[in-house]
Amino acid sequence: MFSRSLTRSIAIGATAVAIGGGAYGIVGAAASPGSGAATTATSAAATSGKAVPGGGGSNARSGPAAGGSAGTVSSVSVSGFGLLTVAGEKVTVRETSSTRYEKGTKSATASSVTKGETVLVVGTTDSTTITATQVIVQPASSGSKTSSTVVPFKPGAPSTARTVGQIPASYKEGSGRIVGASTAIKATKAALAAYAGGIVDRVVRLSNGEYEVHEIGVNWPHHIFVNKDFKVVGAD
Repeated sequence: MFSRSLTRSIAIGATAVAIGGGAYGIVGAAASPGSGAATTATSAAATSGKAVPGGGGSNARSGPAAGGSAGTVSSVSVSGFGLLTVAGEKVTVRETSSTRYEKGTKSATASSVTKGETVLVVGTTDSTTITATQVIVQPASSGSKTSSTVVPFKPGAPSTARTVGQIPASYKEGSGRIVGASTAIKATKAALAAYAGGIVDRVVRLSNGEYEVHEIGVNWPHHIFVNKDFKVVGAD
């Protein structure tokens, strides 16, 4: 009998042949900003799979960008798995032949991702779908302790107006440049460790060198601020 990892690898390989350069274009778009070429942010409405009150218009991007999410594995298939965050957001995670796995702090395989496990996923976010670069099973911070501070999204509910910590004095909604690769991954991990529940759909470097991590799928927070040492310093 084939193992889940082998079966998944075969399925992923077949999919890659079918879609050809399309998949490469998506992954490549996420990787290139991290090599030094950043995408200029605009003030247009944000691209997301769900309209989030108060979440549009900030550091918008025209396509997929580096980000991630954390939660509990809700289903598993040969090509990926479903993820349910502590705020009730449903995420589709796509795995590829280059996806890396960890369990705790040790290397693992795709077979370690099973229904009911707590995972942290980082990669390329496109609305509520993440093409995984890295999957960490049972991360040190599962996000369960933050479920009471993150305000879940509810259709028709007004956006929560709340600010905590320090917001960069020079910050202006829509400012900054989108970053990718390792920089975005570090900022995403820091933000999700402090405020798990939504989906990080982009990371923006601000003029003072700090980062704004943009989260969708929750009523609050939408903007999580991370300093140069990748420590969360504020949110709104």
